[in-house]
Amino acid sequence: MGTAAASQTKQATLQITGMTCAACANRIEKGLNKLEGVSTANVNFALEKASVSYDPSKIGMDSLEATIQKLGYGTAKEAVDFKLEGMTCAACANRIEKGLSKVPGVTNATVNFALETARVEYSPGEVSVTELQDKVKRLGYRALLKQEKGKGAQDHRARELRTHKRKLLISAILSFPLLWSMVGHFSFTSWIYTPELFMNPWFQLLLATPVQFYIGKPFYVGAYKALRNGSANMDVLVSLGTSAAYFYSLYLTIDWARAGADPHHGPSLYYETSAVLITLVLMGKLFEALAKGRTSEAIKSLMGLQAKTALVVRDGQELTVPVEEVLTGDIVLVRPGDKVPVDGIVLEGISSVDESMLTGESLPVEKKAGDTVIGATINKNGMLRIQATKVGKETALAQIIKVVEEAQGSKAPIQRVADVISGIFVPIVVGIAVVTFLVWYFLVVPGEFAEALEKAIAVLVIACPCALGLATPTSIMAGSGRAAELGILFKGGEHLEQTHKIDAIILDKTGTVTKGKPELTDVAAEGDEADFLRLVGAAEKNSEHPLAEAIVQGIRERGIELPGTDSFEAIPGFGIRAVVEGKELLVGTRRLMEKYSVNASPAYEAMERLEEAGKTAMLAAVGGSYAGMVAVADTIKETSKEAVGRLKEMGIQVIMITGDNERTAKAIAAQVGIDHVLAEVLPEGKAEEVKKLQAAGKTVAMVGDGINDAPALATADIGMAIGTGTDVAMEAADVTLMRGELTSIPDAIYMSRKTMSNIRQNLFWALGYNTLGIPIAAIGLLAPWVAGAAMALSSVSVVLNALRLQRVKVRG
Repeated sequence: MGTAAASQTKQATLQITGMTCAACANRIEKGLNKLEGVSTANVNFALEKASVSYDPSKIGMDSLEATIQKLGYGTAKEAVDFKLEGMTCAACANRIEKGLSKVPGVTNATVNFALETARVEYSPGEVSVTELQDKVKRLGYRALLKQEKGKGAQDHRARELRTHKRKLLISAILSFPLLWSMVGHFSFTSWIYTPELFMNPWFQLLLATPVQFYIGKPFYVGAYKALRNGSANMDVLVSLGTSAAYFYSLYLTIDWARAGADPHHGPSLYYETSAVLITLVLMGKLFEALAKGRTSEAIKSLMGLQAKTALVVRDGQELTVPVEEVLTGDIVLVRPGDKVPVDGIVLEGISSVDESMLTGESLPVEKKAGDTVIGATINKNGMLRIQATKVGKETALAQIIKVVEEAQGSKAPIQRVADVISGIFVPIVVGIAVVTFLVWYFLVVPGEFAEALEKAIAVLVIACPCALGLATPTSIMAGSGRAAELGILFKGGEHLEQTHKIDAIILDKTGTVTKGKPELTDVAAEGDEADFLRLVGAAEKNSEHPLAEAIVQGIRERGIELPGTDSFEAIPGFGIRAVVEGKELLVGTRRLMEKYSVNASPAYEAMERLEEAGKTAMLAAVGGSYAGMVAVADTIKETSKEAVGRLKEMGIQVIMITGDNERTAKAIAAQVGIDHVLAEVLPEGKAEEVKKLQAAGKTVAMVGDGINDAPALATADIGMAIGTGTDVAMEAADVTLMRGELTSIPDAIYMSRKTMSNIRQNLFWALGYNTLGIPIAAIGLLAPWVAGAAMALSSVSVVLNALRLQRVKVRG
């Protein structure tokens, strides 16, 4: 929710490298939250991103990055190369370099005057390529995108994935003979031929050592970082368990060598335990990374909607440039069949544009000079010449992507539970493993060090809390992504969680239940009708209210010319007051007439008949005397009745609120099946009605157009803004319903319920798995390598369960 304080707070997103489990995310989050000037910091383990709200007057990005590095992790940077135009001497290059270096989020800027190029390293969460280009433009030069170097988050992820696959392959090749030798030890597998070399302790040491210290190095590094900062994570458990097996086997190997190294009577070694464990953990991590990549499919599909290039007119020439190079004010040509590259205003041309990607409306919208067009929509038939008004991250689509990314990166309150548990889990597990070892060594099999160690290793490995850390963020990512595909934008995980609790919904009438495009239907003038309409139209043309627009449109369609106004005043909840041709005009409700002592009672009976028919009637007075009445009718959206029916089926109380009179409101409500109506409510009174319902113990959602309903949207537990997506970053709303249909409301609640159900399933399995697994391992029923396989499987199963949300069908 937007507040005054929010204007001084800056939001930054950092791509973090080096995290191995949820405990790492918790540690970074705690470290950032302790910093002075940081109001909130959320670290998403699944996305490997940190979202930080901070006061730039108290702390800078360099301090945030330094804190992350101090905790033992890194931040991924991006680099971009520009081709510069307009430089005349070395002083120009210096000026651009200094200017770029001062931009918040830029870590390094180098300008080469001879080559006319610039290379800028920057934090993508704090500054965009378009903003860098705008900075150069303000300095009096032009920066054209040359090429982006592969240092972005996607490249970083792809590189990590390739390294992961290579290491897994090496680990599997080296571990296979060790696994073979272990299988050969069992009596029931005596028929399997095992080469003598595989049983040789020196050969086993040769295979296990690179797996332990080269492949397993990240576990040691992670464990060291965690312990150095006074906490423990998955790396501590894995490195403890594998090191115990490896070093005990090394001790037995050296002891065997001292005793004469009899090749026929080698000791029982545990090299395969450590090597196979590391291989299985790596395999689990790879599957997890691949599955996690799929949870951001929604973002990829949204990004795929963007046009790649634009046809721009510069210096009288038509140039095809990457869409990132389009600047505000550029003239862009859009051919039939092409995507509109950026948001803009039509200067020339007539065409129809398919806006279904934003609004869900399948019919193309007619566009002519003066109309706005939105980037990523498709121009169907005519040539359009547009002027770019919003480019880069300012476009409607970029705003949608930003909202979805922020929602995926935010935390739902339910995740705090998982964070607390995973934070204290590792030390408890280490304690249980020590107790397990002591019980087995002294009580169950006295003196059998190897067997007691094996049971302790199994406990350490089975208890890794990875699945617990992934349970919530993967579901939030998949759920909010699927919702975005359905035209529903949740601003954050907390709103996605809160929405499932809604049991009362307040719907604004105009533009929400109805289309908000009323038409003039009735005119009753006391004198000359044309003269009456001429004066009323002149007064109403200054108002932005949908009803006023309908009156003016209807009067103009009758061929009546409208004179100018001397003064105009909108009186919210009452109507308007204007002076036209020296005469005072009042147009509005009964209360407006009463307020200015106008006797309009003779018209009340006719007014009531119009209102009972679902029309909105407005009284007009000229020079203090009643002059006539106009009525408009607003048609109901085709999907409103279906949506109200679905909400009632879900057990939700539906209330309609309007500033309109009670008769008209009830007539509209009856048509869609709404039983509770709050009529003649002034804009400021809507928030009070929300509070009344909350005081009665209801969890309330307010649905409005996000402009005059802002106070009520902000007051409600969940504010839902109905809009066409042209202004998706509506500050007061928690959820934006881009398609402008009421059916999106039950869809949003259904997606919230499904996501919360999915999170609960994940938490149940993750916690249940650990709770059951630890005692089973402690009593000796799990070999360490089986525990490793089970641990890897648990993380993968949680992510795969979350991915089911991407296939949720909301209708039918």
